[in-house]
Amino acid sequence: MTALAGAAETANIWVRSDGSNFMPKIVEAFNKSHEDQIKLDIIPTGELVQKYATAVAGGTAPDGLALDLIYTPAFAAAGQLEDITDWAKSLPYFKELSPAHVKTGTYKDRVYGLPYSADSSVLIWNKNLFKKAGLDPDKGPTTWAEIEADAEKVNALGGDVKGFYFSGSCPGCNIFTFTPLVWASGGSVLSDDGSKATLNDPKLREAIDFYRDMIKKGLVPEGAQTDTGANFFAAFAGGNIGISPSGAFAIGALNTQYKDIDYGVTFLPGKDGGWSSFAGGDNFVVTKGTPKVKVLQEFLDFSYSLEGQTLLASLGSLPVRGDIAKEALKDLDPRYQIAAEAMAKGQTPYSVVFNDIINSANGPWAQMISEVFYGDDVDGAITNAQDTMQGIIDGAAK
Repeated sequence: MTALAGAAETANIWVRSDGSNFMPKIVEAFNKSHEDQIKLDIIPTGELVQKYATAVAGGTAPDGLALDLIYTPAFAAAGQLEDITDWAKSLPYFKELSPAHVKTGTYKDRVYGLPYSADSSVLIWNKNLFKKAGLDPDKGPTTWAEIEADAEKVNALGGDVKGFYFSGSCPGCNIFTFTPLVWASGGSVLSDDGSKATLNDPKLREAIDFYRDMIKKGLVPEGAQTDTGANFFAAFAGGNIGISPSGAFAIGALNTQYKDIDYGVTFLPGKDGGWSSFAGGDNFVVTKGTPKVKVLQEFLDFSYSLEGQTLLASLGSLPVRGDIAKEALKDLDPRYQIAAEAMAKGQTPYSVVFNDIINSANGPWAQMISEVFYGDDVDGAITNAQDTMQGIIDGAAK
């Protein structure tokens, strides 16, 4: 529904710079076809959360924004977001929207954020190296034992070639790609409602030992230990890594920038099979009290249309509407279908203190990650992180 002639309004929205590849194009398409308009500001990814918090406090916040979905509960709990429950549940495709996004967008049974952009964690493998190692290049590993066995064969090629890569000192990379190994094995790192840390789950310990075993066997490059994320994708893109946990974003990057690498995409497996994924991306949220809700509704309706979802998909964001995902992706690389399925059934940890317990470089998750893969006291590191994480969660609940 467009505004009446002469009564057109303009709403201001923000997006983190990670979304600068898709958001300007979708805003441009909306503005061309609607009387109401969107003014877009792109904010550096590392600054958006603090800048939005400051803007809300100062009364200068945008009308809405695409916010990293993990931060939605914190802003909802702080009373800074508009309750959009009635609008959300009136959407005929509400039940088809990404469940992980909707869960993080919900606080105390009310909806404060709806899915906007999406990414998922997946496992990628180098088909050229698999072929050279005598492996079936079209068959990705489906268990931890298969990952390790395939990595050993690739590693045996020698030289600069290594079987496996992960960023050893990157808390964000590991919540994105390591925890799905735990989830797929029936374990967890946090209770569903975010009230309990579960780092003492035996399944987490098993996943840590799996990585430690590969490190001990020399299947992982030495530089991985100190990698804070700079080589999270670059290591695989260099062409000398057999297997690496990664994200759907890698598909577009490999296809456009590293066309000589023949690669496969599969799910992140559990110890004995099954799979899981971290559903990442942004929720669209509305600043409490904005008078521009109608314009934002129009914009979101357009983004959720087949035209909008297809445009988002073509620009690197997975569709967030499950009922039209296949159609939105039909003209793209078929490997996106795997990533879309991973996202649709993926998980996202729910916490009003996600930044403090997971993303912060000084937080318990980061401290644990820096010690358990390469350190000597795994049990001590887990116990310390478990106690610290629970303390932060309990402190926020008071």
